[in-house]
This record gives sequence, structure tokens and C-alpha cells, in this order.
Amino acid sequence: MSKGNRSGAHVMAQALKRHGVEVIFGQAIPAALFLAAPHYGIRQIGYRTENAGAVMADAYARISHKVAVVTAQNGPAATLLVAGLAEAYKASIPIVAIVQDVARPFADKNAFQELDHLDLFKGVAKWIKRVADVNRIDDYIDMAFTAAASGRPGPAVLIAPIDMFVDTAESRTEGRMASLGTFPLDRSGPDPDRIAEAAKLLASAERPLIIAGGGVHVSDAADELAALQERFSIPVATTVMGKGAVDEGHPLSVGIVGYFMATRSRTKHLRALVTEADVIMLIGNRTNQNGTDSWSLFPKGAKYIHLDVDGQEIGRNYEALRLVGDAKLGIKALSAALDAEDGAKRKAARPALEKTIAEGLAKGRQDAAAVETSNASPLRPERLMRDLDSLLTPNHIVVSDASYSSIWIGNHLTARKPGMRFLTPRGLAGLGWGLPYALGAKCARPDAPVFALVGDGGFAHVWSELETARRMGLNVVVAVLNNSILGYEKHAEKVIFNEYSDACDFTPVDHAAIARGAGCAGVRIEKAEDFLPALKAAFAANTTTVLDVLTDERAYPPITMFNDNSALNY
Repeated sequence: MSKGNRSGAHVMAQALKRHGVEVIFGQAIPAALFLAAPHYGIRQIGYRTENAGAVMADAYARISHKVAVVTAQNGPAATLLVAGLAEAYKASIPIVAIVQDVARPFADKNAFQELDHLDLFKGVAKWIKRVADVNRIDDYIDMAFTAAASGRPGPAVLIAPIDMFVDTAESRTEGRMASLGTFPLDRSGPDPDRIAEAAKLLASAERPLIIAGGGVHVSDAADELAALQERFSIPVATTVMGKGAVDEGHPLSVGIVGYFMATRSRTKHLRALVTEADVIMLIGNRTNQNGTDSWSLFPKGAKYIHLDVDGQEIGRNYEALRLVGDAKLGIKALSAALDAEDGAKRKAARPALEKTIAEGLAKGRQDAAAVETSNASPLRPERLMRDLDSLLTPNHIVVSDASYSSIWIGNHLTARKPGMRFLTPRGLAGLGWGLPYALGAKCARPDAPVFALVGDGGFAHVWSELETARRMGLNVVVAVLNNSILGYEKHAEKVIFNEYSDACDFTPVDHAAIARGAGCAGVRIEKAEDFLPALKAAFAANTTTVLDVLTDERAYPPITMFNDNSALNY
């Protein structure tokens, strides 16, 4: 290798390759790194905006179980990473962000786009450091990946001065062998004594329930959870982020519980399974506001068991038997402990429990039948979801934007196997995640059909990434619920104030035309019967397709706060 190939950029690229990095989400900066990366088999995914790039990296990590890497230039570009890293931080997704800084001799002299990046990322990353010595690059890359992938995963930010990338390293580092790029990096199990106590609680319970959160996916523990559900006859519900943790066709799968168990929800008639449970086990579950219906859903008199890798989350809102550790190891240990318990009570209760769940789910589907089969124009989103659900296979990846989009897919689509992925930005629930999520997921699994559901409000944040999809050959299907309003905001304002602010209404936009202008396929849909054929064609196409669907602005998901409020009959 020539002297030039020992530059800081080559040292960093080589270190990233050692950790299994195959793609870097980045625009043009750090340019020296992107010029070096192809020499190590690393592909650049060139986003248009840093906020979308961070979201792509998030989705890539969720699907691939590899630590994702995103880069940005110093100053304003770095600030645009913050929102994406904040979501990943709340959702426990490992990302290494490499942020270029001003040249070392220019520090603290008001250089172009100089900013205190160490301070900037304090609220959205678990580790932030600055490397200023070319001979320490390997050390700091290793530290960043270790921080991102170990314990409770999350973002790590490495700040690197621009001139360091062209410095020459004094020595080579072929001797390093550590590969730290997959997660969870270090699995540790809960206290065995507490596992035994949890097994006794579950085995002796009259009405136990497991509520699985997104931590099941982060731990890659879906198969273990499914085995626990089946072997020990324990019903399993999920949060929105936990959707797909179990097969929703299993007779002991409840579906999503939380703040959308109102009229027309699949789980409305199963609310008693939560409110009357005597033992509730929470797995990878933050017990946040939405997942607990503002902390009103879970029963006060129940006993709680909480398995989570982050001990700070256990007991945050519900005092619980503490199982601090990795979800996969914890579930395996719990299953082994349950084998030593008398399972007669659970087996005897199973037939009646399966009947209760089946009847409750059937009633929920019956409640929604009218809107799911509606031929009305503008279209009902529930009808679109029914058509989509008819095409889904276990190999599909479904992503959504925040707001209503997450609820439509959570409530109306069916997880067909343990571990099927439905990506929703529910850590912070910001708008604009849908399209970049789809692109990041497609990077991780090019063979999988990827569908994104977005509202017109969120989609407008990231139109530019349609060009990214075309340029990078990332073919996804995007359905835009085009109702020309900020739906959740308008409806919430009407429920709370019985009026709404001017910003809730948009002028009409032809999103299909925007897609075609970016070189993608764009189809405008105004009749319900046109959606399913267009969806089939989009999945079969060798290009990104935007289905611009004119939807009823009065349609809203089954949110308990709304629950057929008269103010929404406008």
C-alpha cells in the first residue's frame, strides 16, 4: 500500500470495513473518506438532506442488525442530523455519526461553519468524542462502535477535523481483529434468582399477559418470544414498535394495545385482557404515554415483571420485578425456569383464552368492516390497508411516517411471522420519516419488497429523496394519503378547542407529478377500486412508485382521545 493510502481517510475506511460496514449514508463530506471508501468495498448512499440520511441509517440498522454509519459536514449539515439521531436515541438504535470539523489550526477562530459539535449532540447521543490524531483513528472508531452497540444501543458521534483525513499515519494497524459492528454487541442475562421468581409469578397467575415492545426487535428475540407464547400458553400483546414481535395469526396473539383501542380498532374488545390482568410482563417496553393510553390502561392492582436491557426503564412508571438484561437471553432463561414450574393452570386456561381472543378480534374486524370495504371517494385509508394486507407476505417490510400513518398500519395490517418488520418512528414520532425509512430498509434487504405509508404533510418534508431513490436504485412503493390537511393536528385541535388553526389546511398538491418529475413512477388514485391493481403493479415495477391517493380528510384512526367525538363530524 502506498504512502498515500495510509492517509487518515484510508485508516478510517479500513477501520469501518473491519467492523463490517458495507454502506455509509453521506452526501459529499468528508470527501476524502468517500474517495477512500470504495477501496474497501464500502458503498456510499448519497442522501439529499442530512435529516433524511440519519433516518435512512436508522432503518438500515433496524433491518440489518448492523451498526449504521452516517456522515455530515460541520455546521448546519451537522445540525440536521439531530432529529434523526434523537429518534434513534429514544428507540435504542445504534448509529455511528461521523461529523467533519474545521481544520485543527482554525479551531476557535470563527472558521467557516464552525460550531461546538460536542455540545450540539449532548441530548441525542450516548457517546460524543473528537479525534484529532490520525494515529488514534482506530481507537476512536472502536470506541464509537462499542458505545453504539453495547448496553442499551444508541447513537455515537465521532467528530473529526477535515485536515486529519489527509494526514499520514505513522504505522499500520493490520493486527487489529475486533469486529464490533453488529448488535446487541454484548448480551448479558438477568439475575437467575429473579428469573425463577418471575417464572413462579407467571405460572401461578390467573390472567397473565406479556406486552412486548420494540426492544424485542432490537434484541432479535422474536423467535424466543414466540416459543414462550406457544409452549407456556401466555397471551402476547405488543406496542406499536413491538408489532411483528409475534405472529398476529397465532391464537394467543392479542395485537397492539395502547392509545388506539377505540371504536374500529382490532383490539377494542380485548381491553379487558389488559385491565383485568393480574400479572403483566413487559419486555423491551418503555411504558410510554401512547403505549399505555396516557398511563390509564394498565391495572393498578396487577403485579409487573419488566425485562429490559436498561435498568432505568424498569420501574419508571410501574413498580416491577426487575429483570435487567438482554431480551433474548432473558426470555430463554425464563422459558427454562418455566419448565420447572407446574404448567397445568396455563394449559387448562388456554382453550377459553383462545376463544376470548378470537371473538374479540372478530368483533373488532366487524366494527371496521364498513370502512375497510368502502368504495367511497375520497378514499378511506382503512380500505387501502385492507387491500395492502391482502398482498403482504412475511418477506415484506412495511414502514410508515409518524402520526396517523403509524396507526393505520399498526391497526389494519397483520404480522405474518415472528420478526416481521413494521418500522414506525415512535421514539419521538416526528414527521418525514416514511420515505427515508423505506430507502434505508431497502439498502439493508434489497431482496425484500418495501412499502411506505405517508401522509401528505410528512411526505412534503422529504420529496427530494425521490431523486435519491432513483439515483441509488432503491426501488420502493410509497402510498401518500393525500387529504390536504395535517390530519392528527387538525382533528386534535377540533376535539380540544372545537376549532383549528390555519396551518392545518394545505393547498392541493399532485404528488404523483412530483414523483414523475424526479424520474420515478407516479400514479394518482381517486377511486377505491383502482388502488389494488396499482399496488400490484408498483410492487412488480423496477422503479420507485408513488401512489398519490386522494383520501377523506374526515377519516381518523381509532384513537381513544377521539373515539367518535362529535366535533369530528364536520
